[in-house]
Amino acid sequence: MSDRVLMKGNEAIGEAAVQAGCQCYFGYPITPQNELTAYMSKRMIEEGRVFIQSESEIAAINMCFGAAAVGMRTMTSSSGPGISLKQEGISYMAGAELPMFFVNVMRGGPGLGNIAPSQADYFQCTRGGGHGDYRTVVYAPSDVQELYDYTFLGFDTADRYRIPTMIAADGILGQMMEPLVLTEYKQPTDLPSKQPWQLGDPSTQEPIWMTSVHLGEGKLEAHNLKLQKKHDLIEANEVRYEETMLDDAEIVIVAYGTSARVAKAAMLKAREAGIKVGMFRPITLWPFPNPQLNALADRIDNFLTVEMSLGQMIEDVRLATCGKARIHLHGRTAGGVPVEDDIVDQLKKILASKGDEIIRNF
Repeated sequence: MSDRVLMKGNEAIGEAAVQAGCQCYFGYPITPQNELTAYMSKRMIEEGRVFIQSESEIAAINMCFGAAAVGMRTMTSSSGPGISLKQEGISYMAGAELPMFFVNVMRGGPGLGNIAPSQADYFQCTRGGGHGDYRTVVYAPSDVQELYDYTFLGFDTADRYRIPTMIAADGILGQMMEPLVLTEYKQPTDLPSKQPWQLGDPSTQEPIWMTSVHLGEGKLEAHNLKLQKKHDLIEANEVRYEETMLDDAEIVIVAYGTSARVAKAAMLKAREAGIKVGMFRPITLWPFPNPQLNALADRIDNFLTVEMSLGQMIEDVRLATCGKARIHLHGRTAGGVPVEDDIVDQLKKILASKGDEIIRNF
């Protein structure tokens, strides 16, 4: 299969999930990801698989727990407020080491906010979002093709490490239409078998306990340390990023998702004006590309993070660069989208500034 079609981002995720063998989808409507739920309601039934529009987001995530526990490839999706409601269940699934793939098509907040595009759920996505010591793998595509491709990877990574994985998109990516190549999904041959831990296998001789409850003295700490070893392995093997025009760069733009699309256009415009600027795009927001950014900070003094929030990813950029460089911010909020010319103007101000002055656009 290698057809070229015009498809919305939300629908591209849905089709990729179907091709990746998603067996169960549980969701509840919320803008701007409704097209994904609607698409799954049709395609899952066509394929003879399970689709349930649950009575709430909380119900949906607990259905995911049950389906994942018996070894099903399981998925849910929502936007910020709905993901907030699912966080307890996501924490339970991480604690029970259950694989699941889920999607957050971000909207403006806090609170109910609006239905405009945003990246202000960065903390929610990259800090676990729920309670306890756990992580979720977070992919941040920047176009419809990547939404499709990273859905495949999201399911595979979830199964490989027995961990919840997610795509962090935004309202623009979810709603926009772009040409998409529908490539054939090929499941990796080295994914571990689910048989040793999944429930419902009649050949299992010993009882299987599927739980995140560890009440014995020291048992929870031992379990959390086990999870941390898995997190360390993911950090060593699963970091993804893109570098553009960094060989001679005197300043670096760091951006992801829709912001990276605007930032790339601004970078090219700035280059035409003689500004030596490059771009670094994190594709995994967790694990974040810390070593790669740290190495850049050894030779570049200024970084500008461009994000549709008032400064959330900037904290990871600061941590990654370890105080070696000045970290500036171009942030928009509540549905605001960065503008090319504004970014170019800010680049000029940063390069003209002296000392420890930090330049931000608000």
